[in-house]
Amino acid sequence: MEQENKKIIQFKNIVKKFDNQIILKGIDLDIYQNEFVTLLGPSGCGKTTLLRILGGFLEPDKGEVIFDGKDIAKLPPYKRELNTVFQKYALFPHMNVFDNIAFGLKIKKMSKDVIEQKVMKMLRLIGLEGYENKDVTLLSGGQQQRVAIARALVNEPNVLLLDEPLGALDLKLRKEMQYELKRIQQEVGITFIFVTHDQEEALTMSDKIVVMKEGEIQQVGSPQEIYNEPVNKYVAQFVGESNIIPGKMLKDKLVRFDDMNFDCVDVGFKENENVDIIIRPEDIDIVPLNQGKLTGTVENVLFKGVHYEVMVETVPGTHVTVNMHVNNNETNVVEKEDVRISANDFYLDIEDMKDWDESVLIARADAQAWSKETDEYFPIQKVDTDLKNEIGQYEVTFSTINGLSITRRIWVVDQRVVENKKANEAVSAFNFFKTVDEIKESMALDTDLKTWANAQGWKLDNEDEKVDLSVDYNFDPDTIKEGIYPMTFWTTGRELKIHTTDFVEEGKEVGLSFQPEDIHVMEKMGF
Repeated sequence: MEQENKKIIQFKNIVKKFDNQIILKGIDLDIYQNEFVTLLGPSGCGKTTLLRILGGFLEPDKGEVIFDGKDIAKLPPYKRELNTVFQKYALFPHMNVFDNIAFGLKIKKMSKDVIEQKVMKMLRLIGLEGYENKDVTLLSGGQQQRVAIARALVNEPNVLLLDEPLGALDLKLRKEMQYELKRIQQEVGITFIFVTHDQEEALTMSDKIVVMKEGEIQQVGSPQEIYNEPVNKYVAQFVGESNIIPGKMLKDKLVRFDDMNFDCVDVGFKENENVDIIIRPEDIDIVPLNQGKLTGTVENVLFKGVHYEVMVETVPGTHVTVNMHVNNNETNVVEKEDVRISANDFYLDIEDMKDWDESVLIARADAQAWSKETDEYFPIQKVDTDLKNEIGQYEVTFSTINGLSITRRIWVVDQRVVENKKANEAVSAFNFFKTVDEIKESMALDTDLKTWANAQGWKLDNEDEKVDLSVDYNFDPDTIKEGIYPMTFWTTGRELKIHTTDFVEEGKEVGLSFQPEDIHVMEKMGF
């Protein structure tokens, strides 16, 4: 047991840059004898760079690579006690299977008898006995893969490096080779370091998974630890399917999300700390409505072979739809000599009448004056209006310093607020007026539409707590013409994904149940 716990590789503060971009940001990692370690992450996260530094194909800009107690960062690849298997197997097409496997041994000038014994042993290990005289170009992808592994293993390295070696295989063969690789690793009893972006591969084969993101290690642990106790949202989303919910850790073993409190098993967070919560789809049970910790409506059911994937909306989103009136560009512009002034008609909520002033009217009308020659802006000097604290239609006149003015209409309305008690939120927005050019020239249209419509979302039990809004519309801003365009401002509801073997009908109201240990609380990720 002591032998198994011996550190064979240590990466110490490994930094690597390409073209002034930092690919590895100070990697520290220990790998032990006889471990099957997987470096897991998306393209560009630095996993292959780290493997190539270990293999001797790249030098780190900073840091140490300790192999069996010695720093090997400057050693050439052929002097390192490890071999690499790449995604492209790089077999020698003019050699048969036997000669491909024997290549490294012949370079070492071993006797023919020893070479034959070692090659035949490898052929047995990879399940290709009787294939020694076969042309490698006639082998299947899986068979070529095995020959590449045998060629690397026959040299008896202490460590085998595998850089996405199953990437070129079809799905069925990949799954077969996952088990095959694990069996070979256990049989030869050496350390395997495997690079992949495939989470299922990592979970199936590894003793230890190293999850990487943008040149940094996010988490190191067993497949069970990585899956059941992810440290953050990134790991949770990358390994397995997950429902991720923002919440608040009220105190040890008590978390709040979707305006309810739930018992959990997590401790060590600050009181009232904002957190992310993960509940895996297979940990949620669909139960009768009155037995659920949460309730919701079945939105979608997909048959996945082994199970059904059911989407249940537990918190409905809140929507409000308004109209954008688009006029041609000249409708809202008055000019005199070099000066132009423009403004839009607009709506005001009767509630806003308590504290309006001239600056509010200028902003809501988007009133502005400028020089036609230089585009220099002039201030709006004067605002005249017959506006009253009553529902109705009024006029407002905006004037510049040289007396140029424009008169627009104001509608004071009792603005409809859409309340959603289940989501504990409300949203409101106004119809509004714009010109074609204002739409086309917007640099951040979604943000501008929210501003122009004065779209807002807030919590019913705390009006100071704002709720994020999204906007949907069906026009192309580059080709927009005069007309009336509806748009919907909405809050994201909550949909939970459930994996179950029981069929459930779409549209059905159901209860959802889970245990305290099924709720995994994670730190909020910093960006």
